[in-house]
Amino acid sequence: MTTKLRGVALLRDPHLNKSTAFTEAEREALGLVGLVPDGLDSEEVQIQRVLQQLAYKPTDMEKYIYLSALQDTDETLFYAVLMSDPARFLPLVYTPTVGDACLHFGHIVRRPRGFYLSIRQRGRVREVLRNWPERDVRFIVVTSGQRILGLGDLGANGMGIPIGKLALYTACGGVPPDLTMPVLIDAGTNNEGLLRDPLYLGIRRTRPTHAELDEFVEEFVTAVQEVFPGCCVQFEDWAGDDAVRLLARYRDRFCCFNDDIQGTAAVALAGVLGALRITGGRLSEQTFALLGAGAAGIGIANLLTEAMALEGLSAEQARARIWLFDVCGLIESTRNDIADYQRPYAHQHPPSNDFAAAIESIRPTVIIGVSTVAKAFNQRVIETMARLNRRPIIFPYSNPTSRSECSAEEAYRWSEGRAVFASGSPFPPVRLGDRTFVPGQGNNVYIFPAIGQAVYATRARLVTDEMFIAAARAVAEQVTQADLDVGLIYPPQSEILKTQIHAARRVADVIFARSLAGVAHPADLDAFINAQVYKPDYRSLI
Repeated sequence: MTTKLRGVALLRDPHLNKSTAFTEAEREALGLVGLVPDGLDSEEVQIQRVLQQLAYKPTDMEKYIYLSALQDTDETLFYAVLMSDPARFLPLVYTPTVGDACLHFGHIVRRPRGFYLSIRQRGRVREVLRNWPERDVRFIVVTSGQRILGLGDLGANGMGIPIGKLALYTACGGVPPDLTMPVLIDAGTNNEGLLRDPLYLGIRRTRPTHAELDEFVEEFVTAVQEVFPGCCVQFEDWAGDDAVRLLARYRDRFCCFNDDIQGTAAVALAGVLGALRITGGRLSEQTFALLGAGAAGIGIANLLTEAMALEGLSAEQARARIWLFDVCGLIESTRNDIADYQRPYAHQHPPSNDFAAAIESIRPTVIIGVSTVAKAFNQRVIETMARLNRRPIIFPYSNPTSRSECSAEEAYRWSEGRAVFASGSPFPPVRLGDRTFVPGQGNNVYIFPAIGQAVYATRARLVTDEMFIAAARAVAEQVTQADLDVGLIYPPQSEILKTQIHAARRVADVIFARSLAGVAHPADLDAFINAQVYKPDYRSLI
């Protein structure tokens, strides 16, 4: 490729900047002589320099800030670093570090990144969207900042989430970074601490009514389809009711999905399928108790229902095997304080506000936590599960680590080493007696990059639940016996790109089978997918 940029302007473009890796010919032709040191570095030497500088940073937050600055100055090197050791760097650019970064986002920001769309721009969203420098945008991750991880309403500070999420689209799914756009819809915040913070970056007003928000989101969605035709929109970290409502409204209208609902559900399904390779039995034979009945909990319940139906159960039979527990207790048929989307799981059962007691009567084989209530899977809960099941499946999926329903060490110790465990945030290996357990992380990074690559490669018109089930099954089938022997039920993150490309291939199969693709079916689908994968290599600019 060639570029019209020269000199300092070129050095300030993160898409094109090579820093000390510009060739002698590029330096002469592009007016860079004297603007960079005479030494000519390979990409490998640049990565070595980054690793050394990271070693000087005393905290994960400092490393996050440094990597963010690298992304702002040399995008190719940023992704080369991430993809060189994903197991090491993913926790630094996304969970759990991104949670702390969002809490302090207005205090640590160095340079604006992403697109801030204020509700004050109502009526001119199309015009404002055209300020984005790229015309070919294939993926937008958009948040309202109202439910950031398990941390609540962080308003404009939530921009760290779409930035981080899209970095994983590229590092883990191979989606070219220049085709992505992080968006924060700034509709205010109800967080009084942020409204009083002089360094807060967002508009200083409380949140609007549902009707006002929905009207603005409608304008945004319509404008995106006009300004960026063919773009897929991922809704991320919206308040639970908003998330469910907006997904239902738009999922059949254009290419979109909600990762908190569908991605979380698929990673949970992948975890259950992996766990069943240890415990034995079929998915349709399991009984599930979910702690948390918001968007994530309902998403998991709905996808489990669809997956069990594929094994021969009716929807009613599948739902009967799924129980939900929220802040007011067990969701059962006598309750009149539940949402319409929760009602299919309101089974006949005496009321209960005691999760462990509910487990005693329901006798689940699997418990899944999406409550953001730290330590909700207490010793009594784990011991009850261990008494009822030879190999209890225990998934505390809430993020960040401070909100996890239990730790890996607690789950293994209280179950006498019999738990099949995975969590939303990473935990270190656990030594118990003469065994070492390696806990898996049920991170959505195992799902959404594969969906992204498949949608990008095929130009899919819609995203369906069947695609998420395909991704989940593809992830589970890549867990090796060696992984299972140490308790891992997800593939190692060190091989995340390989995992996601394999899953993208399976998702693409569904896209073509359902006639949702915008391109012709290639003769060799594997080669076709692999040809789309972004590689962080410097390109010649002359």
